[in-house]
Amino acid sequence: MREETMLDHHDPVGGSQVTRGLPGSGDVRGRRIGGILRFLGVPFAEPPVGALRFRAPEPVTPWKGVRDAREYGAWAPQPPHPLDTVLPRHPIPGDDYLTLNIWASEQAVDAPVMVYVHGGSFVTGSGAVPMYDGTTFARNGVVLVTVNYRLGVDGFLWTGEGAANLGLRDQILALEWVRDNIRAFGGDPSNVTLFGESAGAASVVSLLASPLAVNLFHRVIAQSGAGEMATDQPTAELIARRLARRLRVEPTRATIAEVPMDVLLRESDALAAQVTSQPFQWRWKDAARTSLAFLPVIDGDVLPAQPTEAIRGGMGHDVDLLVGSNTDEARLFTVPTGLIDHAPPGISRVLARRYRVPHGRAKASYRRRKNARGRGRVATELLTDGLYRVPALRLASVHPRSYVYEFAWRSPAFEGALRAAHVTELPFVFGTLDDADSSAVVGQSPPRRLSEQMNGVWRRFAETGDPGWARFNPTRANMIFDVRSRVEEPDQSVDLALWTQHGLPTAP
Repeated sequence: MREETMLDHHDPVGGSQVTRGLPGSGDVRGRRIGGILRFLGVPFAEPPVGALRFRAPEPVTPWKGVRDAREYGAWAPQPPHPLDTVLPRHPIPGDDYLTLNIWASEQAVDAPVMVYVHGGSFVTGSGAVPMYDGTTFARNGVVLVTVNYRLGVDGFLWTGEGAANLGLRDQILALEWVRDNIRAFGGDPSNVTLFGESAGAASVVSLLASPLAVNLFHRVIAQSGAGEMATDQPTAELIARRLARRLRVEPTRATIAEVPMDVLLRESDALAAQVTSQPFQWRWKDAARTSLAFLPVIDGDVLPAQPTEAIRGGMGHDVDLLVGSNTDEARLFTVPTGLIDHAPPGISRVLARRYRVPHGRAKASYRRRKNARGRGRVATELLTDGLYRVPALRLASVHPRSYVYEFAWRSPAFEGALRAAHVTELPFVFGTLDDADSSAVVGQSPPRRLSEQMNGVWRRFAETGDPGWARFNPTRANMIFDVRSRVEEPDQSVDLALWTQHGLPTAP
């Protein structure tokens, strides 16, 4: 390991400057603040532009001299997000966005490594979001890494040509970079935990099921995303044709690459909005199941099968798994938008049909168990169970080394209506409750003890593979994170009778 404090010891942007030498790449200059090292915007691949745009990622070319890594790098190209007012984003433009960010204690030696994959429906987001700051993890002995990957058209459009799943291939190359370089920051490449939230969780479960990612990580944490967010090739090619029609070009990567990025983002975003608002199988095939236009594709290479089915067949059984969801996931999408009180007629019936549950029984169950009165509230509960909770339980049921949690703390945001919605657990996990953007989802004065507990559980799992409660079993023992956290057995959060056809084991 090589370290050199630069002559201008006090960095004008805070802390002191420090360098690390990376095997096969070059030196990087980061910052030391309060005993924590921060190296931001470190490239792991060549910029995916020009001839490299729609190709598998290539490892970064070694550089001479010292590369500055004191500030976050560029974000992947992405459209505005409909929830920007709730979850503010601050995108940084640029082509060199296949980068990662590292936080480590200056005392770290053979420390456990945690690699975080961000969410954003596979079309938005970045590892540079302040909510994902790794200082708390690093202060407590973990080397924390966040990664960027290609999004939307560039990462997940499939026209039937070339390599598929470029976004997942980016993540795999980032893990290879971690394997080869993380010792320079005090991390142990033989103890890597891969974790992610939402689309990031779906990504890490996809890699758990991928033969191309074997031995690159040793534990997985999937937060609010499981193993059913992948689509078949006919659906992916249908999406590509529909997008090409909007762009008035042939459905090939070469012609799509010629479309100006602002036009491509605008039209792909409009197409994605159609899939979300009109989730009909006759129109969108398998995309109607997830309401997402851009997803990992079952390509026979990166993904041989739907991730949950590949794991059922034995993939990833040597990797410890922690999987969970939030009690009120879908409220993030229905409360800020007003849909929870003003949902269109028939929406709950459409969702019940999508998830193959009896509509009348579902309404009665949610009214009895969740006091869900009105079509918007029933639809919210169906989305929460259908997209998040049931897939998490289904994944746990086919993995022999799985643990399950539920985040139940109710946020006071939106006059208490947001509750334990999608993403509300993230500031607790990362210990970033004081981040200005976090307050939009956790409100004022969130319980710090809960954050200390969750960050500690994530670290313990990364260190040992045991989060502190029993493995998942037919009685569905799981941890409920709340002001007073507890283990519940059996799980009372979902009416299993509605969902047995999803392959969930029945309790004895």
